[in-house]
Amino acid sequence: MLQDELAAAVDAVVLASKLCTSVQESLIDEQTAIKKDRSPVTIADYGAQAITSHVLKGRFPDIPIVGEENAAALRENAEQRAMVVEQVNRYIDLSETQVLEAIDGCADEGGAQGRRWVLDPIDGTKGFLRKEQYAVALGLLEDGVPVLGVLGCPNLPSTAAPQNRGCLFSAVRGQGARQLDMAGGAARPIAVSDLTDVRQAACCESVESGHSAHDHQAQVKARLGIEAEPVRIDSQCKYGAVARGEASIYLRLPTSDTYREKIWDHAAGWAVVTEAGGRVTDVRGNDLDFSLGRTLDTNRGVIATNGSLHDEVLGAVRAVLEG
Repeated sequence: MLQDELAAAVDAVVLASKLCTSVQESLIDEQTAIKKDRSPVTIADYGAQAITSHVLKGRFPDIPIVGEENAAALRENAEQRAMVVEQVNRYIDLSETQVLEAIDGCADEGGAQGRRWVLDPIDGTKGFLRKEQYAVALGLLEDGVPVLGVLGCPNLPSTAAPQNRGCLFSAVRGQGARQLDMAGGAARPIAVSDLTDVRQAACCESVESGHSAHDHQAQVKARLGIEAEPVRIDSQCKYGAVARGEASIYLRLPTSDTYREKIWDHAAGWAVVTEAGGRVTDVRGNDLDFSLGRTLDTNRGVIATNGSLHDEVLGAVRAVLEG
């Protein structure tokens, strides 16, 4: 079940990850990072979305796509548009018109009925610009529930062969989670840690404080007796770290009362951690609701754990946020 969809998703994410790696290696230098110039990541965003959209539409033309980007600004920038088309054509032969149409083919608004892909072509913009961690994240929803997730993490070391950079996580509902080296080889089953002593837990946090309240997270860890330094990783790579047992907790605590998480920032990661045996909720303990459109409108923040620690972590989070 869902094997054809999984194969298409993996093929799309692998190609998109290759494009992102090419852009990162050829268009980002020290000056780019210092100037905080977003143009390379924008080119990679557009290119990765075009490739993923084209692959998915070719195999499943009736499944709509919820994507983060649209081509409106790209249509007004001929130089950037040409660069996107050039990058895409390293992997798929598409005309400029086809590239723009593929990007704009990800405009679905989400909802509670039917199937839809959910795509974040580059999750972790700052990490991408620093040449650190980022992810190409693709999920498949059925009636508002993630049933498939694929995370391409081009800069994340493999656990099977640490000298290899780049791995891909995949999960299908009821079939477990797996990890595949970008360099090739067979997919291997992964599972969350079996840790039951929260004091020994490794905790993933966002690198950017704007993505999660680091001061509250320090208070949560103090309540739990966690003394280890946090594992700070950009993007949904954090979900991968929890899924393969490298960390046991991922906290993304609210930074404001008005911000709502986007579904593309969590759908694929939710599937991977859940199928690896973990648990994902918001900070109130509610399940993430992907059925309400392009945002997790009724949820605040995200907590992902290995499952056995979840209630204890949730209690500490509630005490800090409500105290």
